[in-house]
Amino acid sequence: MSEPQMSKVVFAINISIDGYCGHEGMLVNDELHAYFTGLLRESSVEIFGRNTYHLMYPYWHDVAVNQSETQVTNEFARTFDSIPKIVFSTTLKSVEWNNTTLLHSNLREEIIKLKQQPGKHISIGGLNIASQVAQWNLIDEYCFVVHPIIAGKGPRLFELGKNLTVKLVGSKTFNSGIVALHYAK
Repeated sequence: MSEPQMSKVVFAINISIDGYCGHEGMLVNDELHAYFTGLLRESSVEIFGRNTYHLMYPYWHDVAVNQSETQVTNEFARTFDSIPKIVFSTTLKSVEWNNTTLLHSNLREEIIKLKQQPGKHISIGGLNIASQVAQWNLIDEYCFVVHPIIAGKGPRLFELGKNLTVKLVGSKTFNSGIVALHYAK
């Protein structure tokens, strides 16, 4: 009998063609939400920091409860709302979102512990957490969702301080011109 496979750490991020990862000017539509819903369904947990927590909550929780958007966007909100979430922050005192655990330290140890468990993917959200996890070489797959815009400003993708060669394992072109590029180590 073969050993159960360890969980993969997957980092997915929206990015402009000039390398910015802010939310200004990004093309948001049902096709994009359906793509990210699919990624979330392959995940057992979503891990992010304080900034991403404040960006996502309470907005996506409210959409999940009120079903106030399109059918596809509502499904994304329900999926995101229901997945277990871990927020790493040294400054937050509490979190209000359902299925959310607040941890103040030991990000690396938590990722390693989660990776050793069989199951679905471990999703990383947000640049700060992803930058740390990438420095430790713990990200197994990268999903860059490239929007056909030149943002000109905003947060940049993290600096690794070393080269990392990855292999293209899949791509998807959206009707809007967005291209999702899926890479693995």
